[in-house]
Amino acid sequence: MTTEFTLEICQKENIEKIIEGINEYNLSKVPATANIWEPLEFVVKDKNGSEIGGILAGIGYWKGLDIKVLWVNEKHRQKGIGTTLLKHVEKIAKEKGVKISMLDTFDFQAENFYLKNGYESVGEIKNFPKGHRRIYFSKNLIE
Repeated sequence: MTTEFTLEICQKENIEKIIEGINEYNLSKVPATANIWEPLEFVVKDKNGSEIGGILAGIGYWKGLDIKVLWVNEKHRQKGIGTTLLKHVEKIAKEKGVKISMLDTFDFQAENFYLKNGYESVGEIKNFPKGHRRIYFSKNLIE
């Protein structure tokens, strides 16, 4: 069987084309209600200027807050840093008209943290990684 295509490792310019392609397709099905991606990324530093936490999130083109990473250094946990970061991006998102926040975490990471902060589990993958669960959460930001 002869193929009419090749399969290659992505280069930076290929990645941009792939993202552009999926965005074009998605937006042909459901029009955007916001910019393609508006980053909401913040870092927390201690008094010495060292990074002790941060959040990488953003608002997508259908006005959803997508939280990619929320991290707090183990020595600084249980001090309200994670909650402060989470509430900060939620507040900004709400001010911009965002109605829903979404994220995923693992059972060994922050499952209880998100439950305490009003998130609800909307699905999970069992035994991934082995012996654990990957949990998907969402939260309505505007009641």
